[in-house]
Amino acid sequence: MPVFTLGIEEEFQTIDPVTRELRSHMSKLVDGGQIILQERVKAEMHQAVVEVGTNICHNIQEARQEVTFLRREIMELADRQNLHIASAGTHPFSDWQAQLITPNERYDRLIEEMRDVARSNLIFGMHVHVGIASRNEGIQIMNAVRYFLPHIYALSTNSPFWCGRNTGFKSYRSKVFDKFPRTGIPDFFSSAAEYDEYIALLVKTGCIDNGKKIWWDIRLHPFFDTIEFRICDVPMRVDETVCLAAIMQALVAKIYKLQKQNLNFRPYRRVLIAENKWRAARYGIEGKLIDFGKQEEVPTPNLILELLDFVDDVVDDLGSREECEYVQQILKNGTGADRQLAVFNETNDLKAVVDYIVKETSYGIR
Repeated sequence: MPVFTLGIEEEFQTIDPVTRELRSHMSKLVDGGQIILQERVKAEMHQAVVEVGTNICHNIQEARQEVTFLRREIMELADRQNLHIASAGTHPFSDWQAQLITPNERYDRLIEEMRDVARSNLIFGMHVHVGIASRNEGIQIMNAVRYFLPHIYALSTNSPFWCGRNTGFKSYRSKVFDKFPRTGIPDFFSSAAEYDEYIALLVKTGCIDNGKKIWWDIRLHPFFDTIEFRICDVPMRVDETVCLAAIMQALVAKIYKLQKQNLNFRPYRRVLIAENKWRAARYGIEGKLIDFGKQEEVPTPNLILELLDFVDDVVDDLGSREECEYVQQILKNGTGADRQLAVFNETNDLKAVVDYIVKETSYGIR
């Protein structure tokens, strides 16, 4: 089996320790971080967002070391600026209208094109790249893996609040991002050539200037030899990030293995998978997803455990059994959204929720 390399990107909130609101880091975090971390830290459109990304990792253990190291470094840099770092898909109460935009020509163009759709996109995600050398194999794997995106998404849900409101969703982040074009579950593509023709058409007709402006929940990366999973809220704990990345890697490896045996996983239509994505956003792991093979509703934890069984024969080769089985802890303790809501129900205080997120973000690091 090939080495399915990993790269993980996490977007964090910079928090004022007194007000608990989002606070601009004025690029000081990024400028200071690049001295130590080089290209592994960068600014985002809103100045209260900082993104870190790992080097290429050859296994999940390397990925854990990188994610842990990056979180520790960015927290120490934040401490020097009298800031906290928080890892959740949305801030519980800060208003996007009060946030400063990072001066950058690319962001200026994006805001000129999309106006308040771009300005209001104050969300925080996790992206995972899984290396795949062949673009044709990559597109076929992407087609199959789409079915499991809602399962993974349900495990990552970590954004129940928006602008001071309990939204009723376990992941409101996706509802904010849905306003962007070219988001959500992608269509089925018969080949990499068909996929590339689609991108070329959009570039030719002025819809996009490059393939990075395709923001689907999973995509064949336009510049790297990777399949990029983009559906997840950024989790609170390193353990959760590592678990989700391990499952994504195992899924890619499993579908690759099936294809090499002239077997395949049945591809499902985008409109059906989108039904499950909506359920995952609304209910997280506490709801039901549709088993389209059985054509019936099934409790989400049951389907997540079936996913673990599905990848069971590849996780030992990948060395990721322990990391994948952390799913059991998420099902037991709740996702980030479940835990945020529990704190709010106990305290009726969104500042207490922010304090909890900050504490959980450093779990296992300090």
